[in-house]
Amino acid sequence: MTQLTIVGVPGSPYSRKLRAVLRYRRIPHAWVLPGSPESRGLPEPRVALLPRLIVPSDDGTLEARVDSTPLIRELETRYRDRSVIPPDPAMAFLDALLEDYADEWLTKPMFHYRWAFAADVARAAAILPRWLRPGMPEAQAIALGTEFAERQIARLAVVGSNETTAPVIEDSYRRLLALLDAHLTGSRFVMGSRPGAADFGLFGQLTQLTLFDPTPAAIALRTAPRVVAWVDVVEDLSGVEPSEADWLSREAVPDTVRALLAEVGRVYVPFLLANAAALERGAERVECTIDGRPWVQRPFPYQRKCVQWLREGRAALAPDDRRIVDALLAGTGCEHLFVA
Repeated sequence: MTQLTIVGVPGSPYSRKLRAVLRYRRIPHAWVLPGSPESRGLPEPRVALLPRLIVPSDDGTLEARVDSTPLIRELETRYRDRSVIPPDPAMAFLDALLEDYADEWLTKPMFHYRWAFAADVARAAAILPRWLRPGMPEAQAIALGTEFAERQIARLAVVGSNETTAPVIEDSYRRLLALLDAHLTGSRFVMGSRPGAADFGLFGQLTQLTLFDPTPAAIALRTAPRVVAWVDVVEDLSGVEPSEADWLSREAVPDTVRALLAEVGRVYVPFLLANAAALERGAERVECTIDGRPWVQRPFPYQRKCVQWLREGRAALAPDDRRIVDALLAGTGCEHLFVA
């Protein structure tokens, strides 16, 4: 089996997500830091994002791919064993919806806590530059950390972190901890007794929120230590021996999964719809109500694509599978995403 190369950093939730998938699936890979000697000569992607997965192209040359969600699907076509996509199309759709929430909504609390709180800014500014070049002179490391922090703080508005939205973001994080904690009391993973892509999406964001950034990590340790422990475990699931019977069954979706879907419908779906509407009319701001409180931020084009992909995914389901999905989403708020 050809060894792949993943270029990423510990502070990137998507890097951690993809690496954990590779570990669980026992796909041979090398973990390489950007800017390291090992990264020299590796192909660069058209868009400079992390992680980058270096894979052989059809003509045998190496190319760099980005975006963890399609990368996970591409790996499904390349490798058969230890899949992270449920074979039941209805359950696969729920898995994709929860993964999308993790990737696109949970990044808001991740970015918010890291760059809106002094203690978290100080830790990130001190550590992040040293991951890339641990031997750099101290004065240079301090200057680089300060510069990087200033640049990221200026980007808070991009993810929707501001004085208006902060209470919504922080409350949604606390609720997720409680909901995931409740689910994990009766299930090993979100998608059953084996992990799905949604598990790895949640894990990626939570590596930062529960393990690295001090403010959200303290909240997690105080209110949901089970979740903190779960994140540690999901880091390397190469020893798990899954069976097909371990997947979440459409006949036995627990209330705790429906509660997670209700959280998606409570915060993420209203944002997706408002963001898409703002882009459609060319507005400079997304202004809506989320969880009964005002929300304002700049429109985000990528998340309009998320709406499109989710709608296409539901439309592609066979009628019986779509009925199952619609019944499970009814009353969660997620159903509003699919109303014409």
